[in-house]
Amino acid sequence: MANYTYDEGGGMASYFLLTFLSLVLVPLTYTLLPTSKKAQSDGCQCTPCLERRETIRRKDRRSLLNPKLGTKTVAVTLGWLLFAFVAYKVSQNTTENKVYNPFEILGIRSGTPEKEIKSHYKKLSVKFHPDKVRLAANQTAESVAAYFVEITKAYKSLTDETIRKNLELYGHPDGRQEISMGIAIPRWVIEGNNKFLVLVVYCILIGGLLPFIVGKWWFGNRIKTKDGVYAKTAEVFFKGMKEDSAIDDIFSWLGKVFEWENPQVSQLQDLETKVRAQLGRKYEGSRALTLLYAHLLRIPIDNARLRREQESLLLRTPTLLASLLNIALSHNWLLPSLSAMRMHSYLTQALQPPSSNLTSSEAAHFAQLPGFNKKDVEDIAGQIEEDGIPAFLNELEKRGDKRVSDVQKAAATWGSIELVDASFKVLGERIVTPSSIVQLLVKLRVTPPGSVVHPENDEEDVDRIKAKLKANDEKDNTFLASRKDAEDMSDQELASGWAHAPFWPARRKQSWWLLLADEKTNRVVVPPMKITDVPLSNPTKDRNYRAYKLQFQAPQGVGLYTWKVYLVSDTFVGEEAIKEIVLKIDDVSSLNADEQGAEDEISDPEEDSLAGQMAAMRGGAVKKVAQDEDSDEESSTDDDKSSGESSSDSD
Repeated sequence: MANYTYDEGGGMASYFLLTFLSLVLVPLTYTLLPTSKKAQSDGCQCTPCLERRETIRRKDRRSLLNPKLGTKTVAVTLGWLLFAFVAYKVSQNTTENKVYNPFEILGIRSGTPEKEIKSHYKKLSVKFHPDKVRLAANQTAESVAAYFVEITKAYKSLTDETIRKNLELYGHPDGRQEISMGIAIPRWVIEGNNKFLVLVVYCILIGGLLPFIVGKWWFGNRIKTKDGVYAKTAEVFFKGMKEDSAIDDIFSWLGKVFEWENPQVSQLQDLETKVRAQLGRKYEGSRALTLLYAHLLRIPIDNARLRREQESLLLRTPTLLASLLNIALSHNWLLPSLSAMRMHSYLTQALQPPSSNLTSSEAAHFAQLPGFNKKDVEDIAGQIEEDGIPAFLNELEKRGDKRVSDVQKAAATWGSIELVDASFKVLGERIVTPSSIVQLLVKLRVTPPGSVVHPENDEEDVDRIKAKLKANDEKDNTFLASRKDAEDMSDQELASGWAHAPFWPARRKQSWWLLLADEKTNRVVVPPMKITDVPLSNPTKDRNYRAYKLQFQAPQGVGLYTWKVYLVSDTFVGEEAIKEIVLKIDDVSSLNADEQGAEDEISDPEEDSLAGQMAAMRGGAVKKVAQDEDSDEESSTDDDKSSGESSSDSD
């Protein structure tokens, strides 16, 4: 029978606490360990970008004076300190659970006859008697005397008939023993003197702390949406969103929602004056808008606290814009969706967005280059006959501008997206039928605008691309049959490195949105997909692009659908690719007889099957089963027999 007792010394409770702490602290500590990936050092090498990355590196660097410990790190550190303290207390506890075994003490096996025990004891008593033992270097008289007492006690136990019998039958000198199991709760917890204190602790934990944690989690989820923004923010976006909302409307909403998204904003009288001087009546006077306008107008802020608040606002904007984009996509509105996408690049490059949904001007495009703003490039852009950064570089070289070196470095890694090809595919079908599963296959690559000043002949380039596309049809079909959204490529083939973003408060890697939309109806056909790691152009390769795909269901109506494929950058203003694409929906009758037969065999169940009966009950189409002639003759014969029998009965 087991006898359960409370832990007298608290040893078992300590072991339980150590086990619990280890189960919690080990995974949390693993999440705090630095990743094995090396820090990405390549990217734009212009002077402003290098200075910005160095500032970010110094800000992120930890030291004894600036440890940058978060709440999670502090909690894990305190947990390990508690673990070390409990482990030390456990190490100081001495427990003796060994069963007394006189046979082991005397060095003889169990069941030895009593005569041999007496003989063996006489030898030991002569050898280990305190008067005859010479003390060694590590021995004391007390230890020798204690050992002699121990072997004498063992000898008397074995010569006693009752003790020896208990040892042989039950393995214990005292006979049969009850199993004693300790509960990992210290005894002081259940003592009568402490019952009121324990009751108070239970009431605080169960009646106070647990409801507080659950309530905080519940109301915290209600305060914020699944996109990570406050419900008030989503309400402003939802109520303000219109079908023709422009990019300036989106910027105005950002200023409103920051009142509760980031309320810790100081008074900005001096900065407001500078912003108002450049904007005039357009300035709305919001505190958050002041910091955002100061960023877009590239007004330097001397106050370190205001700079930190401005950076926190900017780093919060991608989450807000993602929520706004989801609201626009819920209505399938094209213009607000494009405005939300394009707002990312204006905030990244610190450029004031235009008051329309049109793409940026060439002056705004050049103002992203290091050392330039809109006023600086207006004179140069007006004298350039050709469009593009290569022509802008040639003009700077003619003028002997000192900034041409940084412009060349920025242009070398400034990736311009190139839409090589876009087409609609249906696996296993040569045409697109109504409600079929269609895949939009796009092939992309990045061409640095500063790498080639004189572009290639367009006609020759198109012919070369068509020839390579024809040779890669098998690879395209393999990719379309897979479940991946992007074609597999090695890391060496992909464009890597940090993008040119000297005004953004964090490192940034360029990405794009792939969107299929109907511009005439201002509707989004397929929700956008975020694309990263587009390969750099390499004319020596046979497959000089990377394939991506969007899957959707074709419309139910037959006809031609003229849509547009949009590729919008989230880093550079004006770096977009737009291509018109036509989807032709043919009727099922356009399929040949074999294709139609296969489709009918799959789609329409037979009349006499269970599926056919259920389809007939729903009013669906079923296949008629033709009856055999033999069965008809047999049934008619049976009818004749039955009629003849009836006649004879009547006679």
